[in-house]
Amino acid sequence: MSKEKSVKAKILVVDDELGARDALQVILEDDYEVATASSGHEAIESCKTSNYDLVFLDVAMPELDGIETLKILRTLDEPMDVVMISASDKAEKAVQSIKLGAYDYITKPFEPDDILSAVDRVLEKQTLQREVRYLRSEIAHRYGELEIVSQDPAVLDILQLIDKVASTTSSVLITGESGTGKELIARSLHQHGNRSKSPFVAINCAAIPSELMESQLFGHEKGSFTGAHTRSIGKFEHANGGTLFLDEISALRPELQAKLLRVIQDKEVGRLGSNRTFKVDVRIVAATNTNLDDAIEQGNFRRDLYFRLNVIPIKLPSLRERRGDVRLLAQHFLERFNRLLNREIRGFTTKAIETLERYLWPGNIRELENLIERLVVLGRDAEPISYEDLPLDILLDSNLLTETPPLGDGLLQARDNFEKQYILKALKKAEWNQSEAARILRIHRNTLIQKMKSLAIREASPPTSQK
Repeated sequence: MSKEKSVKAKILVVDDELGARDALQVILEDDYEVATASSGHEAIESCKTSNYDLVFLDVAMPELDGIETLKILRTLDEPMDVVMISASDKAEKAVQSIKLGAYDYITKPFEPDDILSAVDRVLEKQTLQREVRYLRSEIAHRYGELEIVSQDPAVLDILQLIDKVASTTSSVLITGESGTGKELIARSLHQHGNRSKSPFVAINCAAIPSELMESQLFGHEKGSFTGAHTRSIGKFEHANGGTLFLDEISALRPELQAKLLRVIQDKEVGRLGSNRTFKVDVRIVAATNTNLDDAIEQGNFRRDLYFRLNVIPIKLPSLRERRGDVRLLAQHFLERFNRLLNREIRGFTTKAIETLERYLWPGNIRELENLIERLVVLGRDAEPISYEDLPLDILLDSNLLTETPPLGDGLLQARDNFEKQYILKALKKAEWNQSEAARILRIHRNTLIQKMKSLAIREASPPTSQK
């Protein structure tokens, strides 16, 4: 990340050895504002009076060692990111410090690049967290507490449109691919209008058998058909005074389209088995992931109903059209599932997030959300989600395989990346049978095993056959 900022990040270096403090100060002072402390007690007092973006904390110090200092720093009102430094590479200390909330653990003697890289990772994580918090607070202020996170101009235009039309009675038609958040937009329309204190009722027209759909929408009287043992209130009555969300409206059969059109025109509903009608005040919001113009041409959707529904059109972009939002949404879902599942997964490695940004997301936001939930469930606390944690269907996506690696990776790294993806593709095709994969790759099985070790390719069990 760029260090050319008007305000430099503030870093505190804590070490009882003067030489170590001086060495870190020399590495950092060109790009950051650096303060030092020679003991844990001094560090705690300094952190109480100043806000630091990052603390480098030595593990082995007299009186109050680094682990005890870390515990106290994590209890302050403004807990900060801490990178532990030690002359020992004992795994026990590293694991203990990470569990206590340290961001990273570096052993002496350290290289300047190790220190600067750790700073970059911490500051990048903090920047991303601030962006998510800002967008969340801005959207919560303007659009309520719904979880709409975006910096994409097209989505922000849609949110402005919601502001304008939320309190009108005009019908809204939301179009977009599956998983783009159509119901979320519908709920936002309801929440920010003058119907927010009345019911929001959603029905998926594709999920209910066609023979039951009329009863679901309009209700029925007792005895009106076989199985109608009691009177039932329909969705229109439930939504009276509020909003009725008709998802996948294109699945509605033609005769029900005609009845829906009549209800919209007359603002009256009659239950099945009854000759009586009654007035309803319902705002209609419909959604579809199909092209209704094509459905009209094919005779599957009524043109007059389309015009009634499409008074306010909203077209949601796919996630592949909002590439800049992938990073924000991934962080947003990570924080949410960390809270829900009581986990402490610490962000994403640079390579992992760049891979997610290049993927085309055919399932859109819903696919990304489900993936992050899975990664949080399977992840390791106090560690970031890495490239190796991503599932094969993303790693083997043809767009990732054919895309030229960034030049900054260097030729050797680019070669390793390509080899890893190519070998993974062969293993997947061979259902993780190494002999078969080696045959596909035209190499000896022992060569394949060595390649898998050197490229950190973890073995997977072959898929279980379905009976």
